Amino acid sequence: MNALRGIAITATAITAVLLLSGCLGEEGDDRGGSVDPVGTWGDTSDTSAPSLVLADGGGLTGTDGCNRLTGTWTVDESDHVEFHDVASTRMACEGVDTWLEGLSQATVADDTMTVLDQDGSEIGTLERAD
Repeated sequence: MNALRGIAITATAITAVLLLSGCLGEEGDDRGGSVDPVGTWGDTSDTSAPSLVLADGGGLTGTDGCNRLTGTWTVDESDHVEFHDVASTRMACEGVDTWLEGLSQATVADDTMTVLDQDGSEIGTLERAD
């Protein structure tokens, strides 16, 4: 009987942890703040220009004007878009400013995303395309 009670308590504890972890937010979830960055930022039709696409599920794709970018994003409590696990191809790109490769986080005001590096310094802006 005690073994069954122990199993029931363990199962209840695991269920509670799983339910509570759902309240912490997820990749692509803006519950941490009030900003909605989902969409296309920059001109994706210009292959030499930087752009990002932030998907509803937390996925990120884009280009710095030469190299392809992929990763994930979340929004924190202070409305900063945080970029995670961003990987980039490493092609040699003459004459292309690859500033977007240094992204770490961003702020969104109206239709402008201000991209920041790891030090919190502005490295560029992107306009919302959709």
